[in-house]
Amino acid sequence: MSSEENKQFVRRYLEAISGKPKTESVMRLFIAEDALIQHIQVGEEAFPLYYLDVDEIVAEGDLVSVRGKVRGTHQGPFMGIPASGKPVDFAIFITYKVQGGKIVDHWMLTDNMTLMQQIGAVPVPA
Repeated sequence: MSSEENKQFVRRYLEAISGKPKTESVMRLFIAEDALIQHIQVGEEAFPLYYLDVDEIVAEGDLVSVRGKVRGTHQGPFMGIPASGKPVDFAIFITYKVQGGKIVDHWMLTDNMTLMQQIGAVPVPA
């Protein structure tokens, strides 16, 4: 697939899961990488129906990078931290490798400090 086709594929994938149940059957339509599916399942348990808001998508060859935000509510345990019921809104940057019409690898950076402050696990500096 071309860079533009890969970019459109990632857009369709994000639209299929953002703010919706992230079932394994839906994820398997787009993802071949088990580690990414497991990561999404953990996120979905802690922040059910979380949104991925896209600010920018850039593609070159089989790599598609997304800069955006994750929004949701902390309703389940996350990294040993019980549900706080607090809203979260933090930055994320992901690069996906797309081959054969599926995501086969990914690299992700998230603003973990902001996330932990928002759920009350880390104090916010005065």
